Amino acid sequence: MRKVILDTETTGLDFKTGDRVVEIGCVELRGRQLTGQRFHAYLNPGRPVADSERIHGLSDDFLADKPKFAEVAADFMEFVRGAELVIHNAAFDIGFLNNELGLLQHESMEQLCGEVIDTLRMAREMRPGKKNNLNALCSEFGVDNSGRQLHGALLDAELLAEVYLAMTRGQNSLEIEFDSPAVDYSMGGTRQRPPLMVLRASAEELADHARVLGEIDKESKGKCRWRDLESSQQA
Repeated sequence: MRKVILDTETTGLDFKTGDRVVEIGCVELRGRQLTGQRFHAYLNPGRPVADSERIHGLSDDFLADKPKFAEVAADFMEFVRGAELVIHNAAFDIGFLNNELGLLQHESMEQLCGEVIDTLRMAREMRPGKKNNLNALCSEFGVDNSGRQLHGALLDAELLAEVYLAMTRGQNSLEIEFDSPAVDYSMGGTRQRPPLMVLRASAEELADHARVLGEIDKESKGKCRWRDLESSQQA
């Protein structure tokens, strides 16, 4: 599945009160590798950025000569069409983009794309009770965000791609390898299976596992099923 990691910057927090998108940043991921393909646009929102400038650093003067969303909509839709989206706090970005598309009577993001993966929801499940903004996740997963002085859609999309890959490390074994050699199932043949390789967890990984179970146990008030299962296996 082709994935697009996406982020936006806006004039405020609520498109229902007239706030608009001022920047869109997208990077493409295929086979857990960044392809170098990207979509990036600064947008003239047609209204003052007001206090949001202190978040993203984009001033009214800077955005004055930038295109309106209508001018980049076709290229944006082509870039994301059919992709699985990865977004941090997805409801926010999807809401704003659906508003922009709706004003032009275009398809919604749900119609354009496949599944939407919300990394904020993922992080809250993995790290209950902790800060799960992008800076916190970069720190947790060792992603260098030293160049992030302000919010920026393209930079944040690039950082989120690295965070997402770190959060889902180990899951790539579930992806289909289409380049694998075919197995001969002809009549009379014997299917030869390669020996299974057992990868045992390191001491550090076991410690991280125990820490996460402890956090889950605390959040669930002692109802962590994994701990119950481990205890029964050790008994």
